[in-house]
Amino acid sequence: MNFPSVLMTIVAFIAVIGPLVFIHEMGHYLVARWCGVKAETFSIGFGPELLGWVDRRGTRWRVAVLPLGGYVRFKGDMNAASQSDPAWLSLPAAERMGSFPAARLWQRAAIVGAGPFVNLVFAVLLLGSLAMVRGEAVSDPVVGRVAEGSAAEAAGLKAGDRIVSIMGREIDGFQDIAAVVSLRPNELLPYVIERDGVRIEKSIAAGTRIEEDRFGNVYRVGQLGVASGEIRLRPVNLLEAPAVGFRQAVSITRTAFDGIGQIITGRRPVSELGGPLKIADISGQAAAMGVASFFFLMALISINLGFINLLPIPMLDGGHLLFYAIEAVQRRPVSPAVQEWAYKSGLALLLTVMVLVTFNDLGSFGLWRSLSGLIG
Repeated sequence: MNFPSVLMTIVAFIAVIGPLVFIHEMGHYLVARWCGVKAETFSIGFGPELLGWVDRRGTRWRVAVLPLGGYVRFKGDMNAASQSDPAWLSLPAAERMGSFPAARLWQRAAIVGAGPFVNLVFAVLLLGSLAMVRGEAVSDPVVGRVAEGSAAEAAGLKAGDRIVSIMGREIDGFQDIAAVVSLRPNELLPYVIERDGVRIEKSIAAGTRIEEDRFGNVYRVGQLGVASGEIRLRPVNLLEAPAVGFRQAVSITRTAFDGIGQIITGRRPVSELGGPLKIADISGQAAAMGVASFFFLMALISINLGFINLLPIPMLDGGHLLFYAIEAVQRRPVSPAVQEWAYKSGLALLLTVMVLVTFNDLGSFGLWRSLSGLIG
C-alpha cells in the first residue's frame, strides 16, 4: 500500500472532522432557533479566529485555528460548555427572553441532544447511500472452507456448518462472525452451530493473528479460520437505504462498545485508544484507498462522535442531559455549586483522556522508540 503524504493526511483529517463538527453544532443551532433561543457565537474549531462574520440575527460565525471541535454559545451562556451565566438572572425579563437558561426544560434538552442525534442520523444516511451506490455485500453465515491448523479445525467445524449465534448474539451474515471474533483472540466463546438441521453447542477459542502497522505497532486479532461461501452484492434501493444504513450503524456501534469494554476490563491494552493524531493518520490512509473508504470512515467517526457526546460526563452533551434529567425528577435545577464541581471534574477527566490518547498517538508513530534509541 502507498501511504499518503503528510499534506494529504492533514487535508483528509480536516475534510473528515470539519464537516462532522459543523453538522453536530448545526443540530444544536437549528433546534435552538426553532425554540426561540438566540445563538451568539457559532464556532468551528477553538483558539484564535481565522475568519468570521456576523449575520443579520447577530450570530458571530467563526472558523478558528484548532479544528478539533466546535461550539455554539447561546445567549445566557458564560462559556463554550453552556454553563449558565448567573448575571442573566439580574436582567429584566424582556432581556432574558431568547436566552438558553430561560428556555423550558424540554427545549434545553432538545437543543443539547440535537447535536449527537444529527451525527448518528448523518452516519446512517451516509452508510445507506454507500450501500445504494455499491450494493450491500450479503453472505450467509455458512462455512465454505476451514483453514488447516486453525481454531475452527481444532473445534471440529466443517464446510456447510451454519453459525447461528456466538455469545448469545444472533449471527445474520458472515461479516457478523468477524465483528465478534476479531476482538476476542484466545477467548473461549459459546457457539451454536447448525449441521444437517441439528443444532450443536460448542465452546471455541479463536486463534490469534498478529498484525503490524507501518509504525511497527503490533496488534492481536482473533481469527477463527473459516472462509465464507458465496458472497453476493444485493442491490439497495432508495427506500431500503436508511434501514441498511441503520443496521450497519448498529453493528459498528456494538463493535466499538465491545472494544471500549475490553479496554476498561483490561482485556485489551489502553495503548489501543487513539486520538486526533491517529484519526488524522487513518483519514489519510482512507483517502488514499478511495472515495468509498473515505466516506465509510466519515460515517464511523460520526457514530463515535455522536455516542461519545452522549456519555454522562459534564462538559459533554450527555452531562447536560444528565443534569436535565435530575432537574426533571427533583423539580428544580442542580445547584450552581454542584454544577461547578461537576464541570471542573469533567474537564479534568477529558483533559486526562486527551493527554493519554495523545501519548498513545505519539507512541504509535514510533516517537518513544526513537527517543529511547537516541538516549541509549
